[in-house]
Amino acid sequence: MKVNPNLPVRFRKQRTIRQSVVYSGIGIHTCQEVYLKFCPAKAGTGIVFKRVDLPNQPIIPALVSYVKDTARSTTLGTENVRIHTVEHVVSAVKAFGIDNLCIEISNIEPPVGNGSSDIFVEMLEEAEVVEQVEEVPVVKIVEPLYWSEGDIQLIALPSDEYRISYTLSYPKNSFLKAQFFSLALDAATFKKEIAPCRTFSLYEELSFLIDRGLIKGGSLDNAVVIKDDAIISKNGLFFPDEMVRHKILDLIGDLSLVGFDFLAHIVAVKSGHPSNYGMAKVLFNYIATENS
Repeated sequence: MKVNPNLPVRFRKQRTIRQSVVYSGIGIHTCQEVYLKFCPAKAGTGIVFKRVDLPNQPIIPALVSYVKDTARSTTLGTENVRIHTVEHVVSAVKAFGIDNLCIEISNIEPPVGNGSSDIFVEMLEEAEVVEQVEEVPVVKIVEPLYWSEGDIQLIALPSDEYRISYTLSYPKNSFLKAQFFSLALDAATFKKEIAPCRTFSLYEELSFLIDRGLIKGGSLDNAVVIKDDAIISKNGLFFPDEMVRHKILDLIGDLSLVGFDFLAHIVAVKSGHPSNYGMAKVLFNYIATENS
C-alpha cells in the first residue's frame, strides 16, 4: 500500500536495531512461559511477529488488517495462527520510531514483564536503534477524522507533531472518576512518562476475567487493582494518574498498527482496544491508497 498522493508528506531515514536481544517470562492471560526476541530487519520489512514455536515459523505483520480480536487486549492473526496481547510491545517499538523489526516469539502471548512497556524499552535500548539508507514517508493529517460510539470518542486533528490527549472516566469509581494526560510522543518522553505504567483492573472485574480464562498470569507483580478508592499493588502507584497513562500506552500500540508514520493530535475519551482498532482503520483508510 502507498500513501494517498493528495496528502502532504516528509521523509526520514528508516530505522531498525543494531543487534538482537531476548527476554523471557510468562504471558499475563495464559501464564505460559515464552521468550521474545527483537531481531534487526532489512528496509521495507515493517514490524512483524514470527511464531518460532510453530511449523514453518509463520509471520504475522503488525498491521490493522491482521487484527483478529480486541477483547481485553489486541490479538493479531493469520489463518489459524494467533498472537495475543501485542499492544505493550508495539507501543514501545512505535515510540522509538522503529520501522523494521522481526519479533520472534515462542508462544501465543508476549511476556508480561511488570505489566507495562518497561522491559521492551530496556530491550530496545540494549539493541540500539540505527538508521538505514532507505527513507519512509511521514504523513500529515490535514482534516479532522473521528470514530465514535456512545460516550467513547476518538478524534485525529491536524498537527505538526504526534500528540495524544486522553480522558479516562469511570463515574462509578471514586478513584477513577476522571483522569487526563497529554503528551507529544518521542522515545525519551515515552520512557519517562508512559512506559512504566502498568495494566490495571477494577476489583469488581476480576471474577469476570477469571471466569473467561483470562489473567492466569496476573498478579500484583504485573498489575494494579482498584477497589473503591483503594489501590492494591505491590509498590503503590508509580504516578498518581498511572491508569490514564497506561491507556495512552495501549492507544499508542493499537494505532501503530496503521502501518504508516503520521502526524496528528489524537484526542481520546474513554477508549479501549475495540475503539482504538476502529480509529486505526479510519486512519488507515484515510492515508492508504492502492495506487502506486
